[in-house]
Amino acid sequence: MKNKHINAKEKIDKTKQYDLKEAVDLVKQLAHTKFDETVDLAMNLGVDPKKSDQMVRGSVVLPHGLGKKVRVLAFVKGEKAMEAKNAGADYVGAEDLVEKINGGWLEFDKVVATPDIMGLVGKLGKVLGPRGLMPNPKSGTVTFDIGKAVKDITAGKADYKTEKAGLVHVSIGKVSFDSIKLIENAKTVIRAIEKAKPSTSKGKYLRKMSISSTMGVGIPINVANVATM
Repeated sequence: MKNKHINAKEKIDKTKQYDLKEAVDLVKQLAHTKFDETVDLAMNLGVDPKKSDQMVRGSVVLPHGLGKKVRVLAFVKGEKAMEAKNAGADYVGAEDLVEKINGGWLEFDKVVATPDIMGLVGKLGKVLGPRGLMPNPKSGTVTFDIGKAVKDITAGKADYKTEKAGLVHVSIGKVSFDSIKLIENAKTVIRAIEKAKPSTSKGKYLRKMSISSTMGVGIPINVANVATM
């Protein structure tokens, strides 16, 4: 495995900035594991995430999904419980789910909730927060339109949030996807993040960009070309 990783690195020209299609093709070509690796897009943004007015955070539904089953848990009561179930939520409830999660159960990937029940969900902050599972209005996971929230997630909604030094990581599909689907998913993410540029962000916004698979190496993308897509 180590030799394959070294060989993959050697096939990348470190002095070159690849266009998006070249980079996607390379990711697919250099993937070397037996499992279907996830493809991730990484971006360095010209923002200071320590400043609340420069935090870039949101979500976008990818045209070709993420290529994996996402288990959705919905914190809802009354009529909203049936709405969540009909939309495809895997787990639906309120106090019963809080008790179950406090007992150590975490067999889910995404969490949605209606605003009226967030007081209850807030009790799970220490459990859900560090795992990136706490529902948030900015990512569309705290809403009364719970059916749409569940459908968006199961259709392949990708979340993005600036980390340290203005870095953003977003999954855009699987290595098994054909190049066109990965490119279209990548463009959808890039456009969404461009639209999310804070008004207080000065200078160059999209600074660096790269693409990689789960076990692969990062391939630098020519930001200037991407910005004119």
